[in-house]
Amino acid sequence: MDFTDFDHDERMIARERLPEDRDEKGLRPLTWEDYSGQKHVTDNLKIFIEAAMRRGEALDHCLLYGPPGLGKTTLAGIIANELGVNLRITTGPAIEKAGDLAALLTSLQEREVLFIDEIHRLNRSVEEVLYPAMEDFALDIMIGKGPAARSIRLDLPRFTLIGATTRAGMLSAPLRDRFGMVHRLELYKPEELKSILKRDADILQIGIDEEGLDCLARRSRGTPRIAIRLLKRLRDFAEVRGEGMIDKKIAEFGLDQLSIDEMGLDLTDRRILETIADKFLGGPVGLETLAACTGEDAGTIEDVYEPFLMQCGFIAKTPRGRVLAAAGWKHLGRECPKDLDRKLSGLGVSSKEISDGQISIDEMMKDKENGEKA
Repeated sequence: MDFTDFDHDERMIARERLPEDRDEKGLRPLTWEDYSGQKHVTDNLKIFIEAAMRRGEALDHCLLYGPPGLGKTTLAGIIANELGVNLRITTGPAIEKAGDLAALLTSLQEREVLFIDEIHRLNRSVEEVLYPAMEDFALDIMIGKGPAARSIRLDLPRFTLIGATTRAGMLSAPLRDRFGMVHRLELYKPEELKSILKRDADILQIGIDEEGLDCLARRSRGTPRIAIRLLKRLRDFAEVRGEGMIDKKIAEFGLDQLSIDEMGLDLTDRRILETIADKFLGGPVGLETLAACTGEDAGTIEDVYEPFLMQCGFIAKTPRGRVLAAAGWKHLGRECPKDLDRKLSGLGVSSKEISDGQISIDEMMKDKENGEKA
């Protein structure tokens, strides 16, 4: 398969939701007992929910952020279920006009939960209508036009807004400050993924043993959505090449067939690492140059591939460009170059040379400027 024409939205290990994840909703837990991981978040949420229930008040507004596929929608569903209220779900791009938001807010009941996914993509005019709704539980509406126009304020029921975003930095400060609770979701540990996979395998009636669970959890990039997707694909390998049970042998065979290595990297991830190692001797290399050599779009490399490679410590960003780090050389099974410290400094010199006075500051800055011009 030629991965130069491969759409990143269709990658087996893409964190974004794919059409094949349509039965994902049926696997989502509804109670804390069935939920695994994110202990630092769930422990606090349990306390906040219980306190709100005792006072008979609506839960404070909550912002959940982190990479796709970590369970932000699932958490919103559990929160609503624990509060004993309905959950209304929408997305930022779906609310095009202020009137759309007004219709949504006025239809809410007391203490209900409104979940807005991709909240960072809200239209600015819509966002400004949301401010008084979150803060004062009121909606300001203009009636009429011209000199006869007047503003009226509608009281709203006390509701809970749960916003989810993969890019918290794109939220405006006024919107972010109106959330009483802000929680970051982290990547899952293999043991937490094993617990999720075991539960979902029972629901889907998929046979999998402990070694199969361990192999699958370690290669799922710390993301439940990816783990569940791979579980369903390995079921196919187990039925055709095995005896219906996903054991270690079937798991390794299936994941190798899908070109997913022991760290969860696919062909495109490895091609990026190999390009930096082979064509640029480990870097540094600029983003546009790397995109041209790999046949990938620069934006796709920066937004889709690089984040996980950096989380694994395989590549590092310097003022001069991307550099293959020691862990990246080790993953490729190659010897780390002796001048890696120079490259990672971003100035072409090692920290020891600077401290020993072997190179002047003027030479160092001139070297940096020349590199940026190149």
